[in-house]
Amino acid sequence: MSGRADATRYRWTVLAVATFTQAASGFFVQGIGAMGIVLRHELGLSATQLGLLIAAAQLAPLLGLTIAGELLDRFDERWVVGAGACMVGLALGAGSLAPGYASLLCVLLVVGVGYSTVQPGGSKSVASWFDASQRGFAMGVRQAGLPLGAALASAVLPVLADAYGWRTALLAGGLVALLGGAAFVGFYRRPPGQVNLQARELKTISPPTTPAARLRLLRESSMARIMLSGASLISVQCGVGILTVLYLHDVASLGAGSAALVLVVVQIAGVAGRIVLAARSDRGTAGRYATVRLCMAAVVAGMAVLLTPMGRSTAVACCALVWLGFFGFGWYGPWVADVTESAPPGRTGFALGLAMSVNQVSIVVVPPVLGLLTDFTGGFTAAWGLLIGMVLAALTVSARAERGRRLIRLAPDRDPNCPETGATSCPS
Repeated sequence: MSGRADATRYRWTVLAVATFTQAASGFFVQGIGAMGIVLRHELGLSATQLGLLIAAAQLAPLLGLTIAGELLDRFDERWVVGAGACMVGLALGAGSLAPGYASLLCVLLVVGVGYSTVQPGGSKSVASWFDASQRGFAMGVRQAGLPLGAALASAVLPVLADAYGWRTALLAGGLVALLGGAAFVGFYRRPPGQVNLQARELKTISPPTTPAARLRLLRESSMARIMLSGASLISVQCGVGILTVLYLHDVASLGAGSAALVLVVVQIAGVAGRIVLAARSDRGTAGRYATVRLCMAAVVAGMAVLLTPMGRSTAVACCALVWLGFFGFGWYGPWVADVTESAPPGRTGFALGLAMSVNQVSIVVVPPVLGLLTDFTGGFTAAWGLLIGMVLAALTVSARAERGRRLIRLAPDRDPNCPETGATSCPS
């Protein structure tokens, strides 16, 4: 009894260290954008070069997330996540010695490789310790570490870079990442009995050995639904992060400083959303995807407001964007919990890596597309409209898939002598 009580208490330690490692590993990756002015001045970068620098750390996870997921199914996440976080720290430390832009670009590509292990690894570690009744809440708390780390980095890194140079900011980011990796290696342990369970799963379940066999997971309706919703919602998240300040300044006539402050409030709303919506998914009876679907409907409504004349009002625009922050950032906790619970036995790590790598495509592609649309059209209607279209398309496909699953479940029970009604028995 004492051992069970100790394990129950220790899961909160696991949650705390996983959240800290997430924030520490993503500290520099999420905060580099805030250093844009300093980097542009000290390295003489154009806007395009700065954009490539920011995107460099996001390119490696396109492939790295799937590889990391495969490693997590075969090895203890303690070492996979710890090694990845340490790689981030060491690469940033080396980057502080980089002679110029090209070297820094290469360093950030290596940082992306290490960072690929932290997202799926931390999610799997939390899912292992928390049962379904609290898993959503735990995932929401852990995922809140990302925007919290980004907010802290946005406050600290520009000050360090301005006072001591961009190399010092890289070194600080590296030390923080190393601290996160050391904390995970030092404190994380698998739940009692899980080691033997995973060993049995790997023996009894033949994991796919070829890329084609692994990617058959994409054909499962639950995973296809998850990936479509994730890709559309992560696009909304990118759009809100990129367009908020510009929209408030250009359309709602808000000053640059005030618009930036609203963005901070939007991010805080996203932190709250990740926790609240994930906790809601623990208590709902319709399944976790119902909460994800709620978020999709809510973001469509919020962006639709911005397309109306009311969206030009400062107060209405601010309220709509905070609403988008809550639902457009908050979806991630229940979504990750849904991925872990929909994955085949023994394939949780790979399912997480695959789903997150699909999201990563949107993270890389959507920001420049939204920027081009805004520049080309001279407004925000096309950008918001594209995001609305993506979410509505994902909602439509998932609704059709849901109807298909229901028909498949009902089909074996139908009386073949009564095809007209599809009833389980025909009237005599």
